[in-house]
Amino acid sequence: MSGAVDTQPGHVPDYAQVMGHPRPLWMLFMTEFWERFAFYGIRWALVLYIVAQFHGGSGTGEAPANQIYGAYLALVYAAAIFGGYVADRVIGYQRSILVGAVIMAAGLFMIAVPNENIFQLGLATIIAGNGLFKPNISTMVGKLYTTGDERRDSGFTLFYMGINLGAMVSPLLTGWLAEKVFGAEGMPAYKVVFITSGIGMLVSLVWFWFGRSQLKGVGTPPAGGEGKGRVLLTAIGAVLAIPVIYFLLRLGASTLQWVLTAMFIGLGILLLVEGIRNGPKQRDMVIAMLIIFAFNVLFWCFFEQAGSSFSFLADKIVNRDFGGWIFPVGWFQSVNSVAIITLAPIMAWLWVKMGRANPSIPRKFGLGLIFNGLAFLLLMFALSTLVDGFGKIPFWTLFAVYWIQSIGELCLSPIGLSMVTKLAPLRLVGFGMGGWFLSTGIGNNLSGIFASHVSGESGMNVESALSGYTFGFWALVIPGALLFLIAPLIQKLMHGVK
Repeated sequence: MSGAVDTQPGHVPDYAQVMGHPRPLWMLFMTEFWERFAFYGIRWALVLYIVAQFHGGSGTGEAPANQIYGAYLALVYAAAIFGGYVADRVIGYQRSILVGAVIMAAGLFMIAVPNENIFQLGLATIIAGNGLFKPNISTMVGKLYTTGDERRDSGFTLFYMGINLGAMVSPLLTGWLAEKVFGAEGMPAYKVVFITSGIGMLVSLVWFWFGRSQLKGVGTPPAGGEGKGRVLLTAIGAVLAIPVIYFLLRLGASTLQWVLTAMFIGLGILLLVEGIRNGPKQRDMVIAMLIIFAFNVLFWCFFEQAGSSFSFLADKIVNRDFGGWIFPVGWFQSVNSVAIITLAPIMAWLWVKMGRANPSIPRKFGLGLIFNGLAFLLLMFALSTLVDGFGKIPFWTLFAVYWIQSIGELCLSPIGLSMVTKLAPLRLVGFGMGGWFLSTGIGNNLSGIFASHVSGESGMNVESALSGYTFGFWALVIPGALLFLIAPLIQKLMHGVK
């Protein structure tokens, strides 16, 4: 999940330098490492747990499990919009992070309770806490550097490594604990997954609590907000928001889709009106940004199968047997992070090496969609040609899918937030960022709806997976090729923005 970008210049304290960067960067690095450890530690287990615990292991539970997962991710992104506002205008970034960490930890421990209502309340609590935490710690990184500091991009790159390291380590540990230490291959101890993630979130909280003095006042409350009363009111507001989020989760993915779409349309109209008010050039730039948002929805709809239908695919159809040793399902969730850490420097070098031939922003988005589609093409090939006598496809196929999708992610995700800061009207950059978050959230909600169709009414099988992933291939490659072809027209609307 990407965080907000700080675009406002301000005074930067004279920090001690560690390895060429301000010392607080490393404190924020580890704070985010543990928060991502917590967030991604549960990712692989959620849909499997819902089916096992609340549907008696029946395949008929896969569709609702996928939809709950998609709605959960969508609301995580929607909550980030409000969390950024609270930090900016009410209690400051440091206090937002601390309050969010406490609430998120509480939610992670709640979902360990084997009761469906408490489980969904726990998810709602995680969403509320993550909304206060995630966008604001990313913004804090930007505040460690002056706007013109050449180390700024490098600092964000290091921070991004912390995100991916946490996301890589947590599934390995939680998957091993659930399937090898406290449970078994056929009966994982999902409660241990959630408790371990909750402990990771507490480590993040404690790390930031003791390390925030290094920030030397950066991220403190806005003028007039220094008192503790606002913190208490924010905490109360977050707690009161939990039942509302719980209600949205219970609405169902289809109804939630209408709510998110209405929000996005309203936000888009506000951006367009402001663009028109600022003249033809700004109007064109807003139109270009909204077109890119539409394609962004498609990308995340299919990319986020990683936490939903791919979990069922790994559990039921992928051959994970290595001579008697079974590769844990959860470990597949670490593949994307390993790929990002490995490929990011190569992709960054490649863009620079291409010089003037470096693809435009629309063409990079088109490439992101096409590579995502190629991952589904590999699944189509495996499910139609490589299925063995036991109804299994080779291990390497799903492993390769994550790597191919990661190339697509690197073509698209790192430039999305930067694009918004360049194309959105100056007075509404925050709303533009909200549009990015909402488009990603809409895609995530659609990912759950799509995954429910892949599983079908009675649970995933080779035929349902092949049918669903064939649709995924065409739904990605055709728009990706179209975006690649019309990129010059969109680039013209962007008026020279690179």
